[in-house]
Amino acid sequence: MMISRQLMLTYLYLLIYVCLSSGVILFNKWVLSPKYFKFPFPITLTMIHMAFSGVVTFFLVRVFKVVAPVKMTFQIYATCVIPISAFFASSLWFGNTAYLYISVAFIQMLKALMPVATFIMAVVCGTDKLRWDLFLNMVLVSVGVVVSSYGEIHFNVIGTLYQVTGIFAEALRLVLTQVLLQKKGLTLNPITSLYYIAPCSFIFLFVPWYFIEKQEMDVSQIQFNYWIFFFNAVAAFALNISIFLVIGRTGAVTIRVAGVLKDWILIALSTIIFPESIITSLNLIGYAVALSGVVMYNYLKMKDVRANQLPADNAPDRATKDKKISNIYKPDSFMDGNDETTVGSLASETAGVDEEAPLIPSSRLSYVTRTQTGGFNSR
Repeated sequence: MMISRQLMLTYLYLLIYVCLSSGVILFNKWVLSPKYFKFPFPITLTMIHMAFSGVVTFFLVRVFKVVAPVKMTFQIYATCVIPISAFFASSLWFGNTAYLYISVAFIQMLKALMPVATFIMAVVCGTDKLRWDLFLNMVLVSVGVVVSSYGEIHFNVIGTLYQVTGIFAEALRLVLTQVLLQKKGLTLNPITSLYYIAPCSFIFLFVPWYFIEKQEMDVSQIQFNYWIFFFNAVAAFALNISIFLVIGRTGAVTIRVAGVLKDWILIALSTIIFPESIITSLNLIGYAVALSGVVMYNYLKMKDVRANQLPADNAPDRATKDKKISNIYKPDSFMDGNDETTVGSLASETAGVDEEAPLIPSSRLSYVTRTQTGGFNSR
């Protein structure tokens, strides 16, 4: 009975994650689209999300003390948080801007490039090695995306460039997270990560907003419904927590399957909610080819994980490590300040650039998915 209850709870978290992830993407598209809510200011929308997350996490950390802040020195903040926040802000900015030009369905297809981008960035930064088996998978994914793009009826070069740029910005953020924060031994849960990163990302977004969108914003012509933006920001914030809860209860394979299922559901829903989104047979063929490359890539990475696991004769050492980890990671107790150890790179891999989740990997995940962090995508 207990197993059944736990399983039901896991499926509930997965359902919440899929609904929130799809909902945030469709919500953002609806708000930004000039055909619907008519608020074509992606930087402003992203700044609202960052401001909301910053304020909420400030109260949770400093006022209500739900979780304790980490020991953040100026050196760590300057060398780690600031560059990660810059690329996080960039990925959200470019990713949200793409909604102005291309459909949600096509954006999801382009996001199949996330493993390619992360693999390239990881090789360039030296966190992963160039392997022919992975390289061939990346070629397969790229060919699939090209075919899908060729079949896109409403193909837009500007929107595609924005989305691809956002994907590479997210990939670089993931690699920097591994290189910078893991070397510092810093662990952040979803609340503390947003507590430090959201305000910094807001500042980075303010600069392009001032020079690009501020001049175009005519208050008399803008539908600024405070409730719409409030619920939009709440949904984006809740998505971070749902990703954390899901990965705290499931494994890498389950999360990847849920991510693929979410993408197909999102593509189908987008064509219903936004009738102008037309999916061609060439779109689907290209996406299927790209997806097969992603599946093969994930399979090879899972083999790497098993190969890198500690041998059985090191069980005492492993038990010691697991004991230390258990002191900071409690998947069933969010209020205890769950450690992001299992969330970091894996959550970003699943979420990609479509979710505003600056989740930061640390010791536990870096051991289990060391190779994944350097070569995958969420986010």
